[in-house]
Amino acid sequence: MDIHQLETFLAVAEEKGFSRAATRLHRTQPAVSQVIRKLEGDLGEVLFERSARDGTLTAAGELLCDYARRMLKLRAEAASAMEELKTLDRGRLLIAANEYTCLYLLPVLDRFRRLCPQIGVSIQRSLASKIPDDLLQRTVEIGVLSFHPEGDLFKSIAVYTDELNFVVNAEHPLASEKRIAIEDLGAESFIAHNVPSPLRRQVVAAFERHKTPLNMGVELPSLEAVKRFVAMGNGVALVPGLTVERELARGELVRVPVEALRFERHLRLVHRKRANLSHAAIAFLKVVRSLSLERGWPYEFRVERAG
Repeated sequence: MDIHQLETFLAVAEEKGFSRAATRLHRTQPAVSQVIRKLEGDLGEVLFERSARDGTLTAAGELLCDYARRMLKLRAEAASAMEELKTLDRGRLLIAANEYTCLYLLPVLDRFRRLCPQIGVSIQRSLASKIPDDLLQRTVEIGVLSFHPEGDLFKSIAVYTDELNFVVNAEHPLASEKRIAIEDLGAESFIAHNVPSPLRRQVVAAFERHKTPLNMGVELPSLEAVKRFVAMGNGVALVPGLTVERELARGELVRVPVEALRFERHLRLVHRKRANLSHAAIAFLKVVRSLSLERGWPYEFRVERAG
C-alpha cells in the first residue's frame, strides 16, 4: 500500500465512481481500476461494492477511507513543514559555547533573531573541551571554540580575534600606569578562573620564563565572579578582553598593558566536516559573515584549513 494507491482510492470514493475519478486524476478508467484491484489484493479486502455503480464503499473501504485521508493530510503537512524550513519560517538551531565564547554570540544572535524570528535558538553551556564530542554526538550543530579541535572531522571558521587583558580596580596603584612589565606583578594577588584551559597554561609558562611568582590567592568558578571581585578591590586578574568591555567602558575596571602577557585568541565556529547543515545553520553563518564584513576587525570570517 503506497500513497499513490491511497490517492486513487480516495478519488474513486469521493467522486463516487471510477470514470469520474479517472477524469480527476487525468488517467484512463482501466488504469484506475487496475490500481484499485492491486490495492485490494495487497490488503486482502474488497473496498467497493461491485454491484453498485456509485463507488459505494464496503465496511473495509469505509475504514480505509478514514486512514487514507489522515495519511494524505500528514503528507501535506510534512511537505509544508519542509518548505517552512527552507523559508526559515520554522526550525531550531543548537549551539554549544562556554561562559566566555557565548559573549561573542550575543551581537550575532541579535541580528539573526531580527532576520529569522521564527527560528528557535538554544545555546547550550558546555566545557570547551567537551564541545567536539557534542558535535560528533550530534547533540548540537555548531560549537564555539578558542582552539582547533583535534583530528580531521571538523570544519572551523575563525570569526573573532580577542586578547588577554590585565585588569585592576580603578583605585589600584597600577591603574595609573601606561605600561608595566611582568616582573612588576610578582607581589600581586591574582583572582583566577579555576577552569583549566590552554590560555591558563600559557600564562603560567610566561611567569615561569620571567622567573616571576604567580600568586593565585583566590580561584573562582566564573569569569563574571572574577571581574566583580576585582572591581570590589580584591587583587588583579587576567581575563579575555571580550568579557570586560562593559566594565572598562564604565570605569569599574582599568586595563593595563603587559607586553609579556599579550596573548591573542581566535574564536571559531566549528561543525562536523561532513554535516549537512540545516537551513537555520546556513542562515546563521550568513549573518556571521555579514557582521564581519560590516564591523571589520576584530570580527572576521575565515575558513580554516583542517589539521
